[in-house]
Amino acid sequence: MTDARASGSLGAADIDAASLIVHASCVAFDGKGILILGPSGSGKSSLALQLMAMGAELVADDKTKVHAVNAGILASSPAAIKGMIEARGVGILMASALKEASIQLIVDLGRKEQDRLPQKQEFSLLGQSIPLLCKVDAAHFPAAILQFIKGGRGA
Repeated sequence: MTDARASGSLGAADIDAASLIVHASCVAFDGKGILILGPSGSGKSSLALQLMAMGAELVADDKTKVHAVNAGILASSPAAIKGMIEARGVGILMASALKEASIQLIVDLGRKEQDRLPQKQEFSLLGQSIPLLCKVDAAHFPAAILQFIKGGRGA
């Protein structure tokens, strides 16, 4: 399991013990949030736009507020950037944005998946474990992410 607090991999600034602002994009499908992590230029906004084209809704782009609640982790957008998403080479695009979403999946574009059938992985965020997918360089990756959110994962 990856521990966000120990590794500092989120590039986050602490707000308090139960919340963070992370360098990440977030979209949601049927209220189920997908937090997309990765270094600058790794494709966070691009993946978010692909998922939005497939029916996901924007929560936040570039910076995402996350805070712990009894039922999990909620994500929302800082007010200054709510409803905006960057499309490299196009500009800042406007989109309707959800107020918040419960994070059900973390996608880390900073780490590439090497295995054809990888073991289940989790990411520890604010003391809670969330399923983790690492980057897959294949055209099916956005569709696989949405199917993971819709139906979960078997073996």
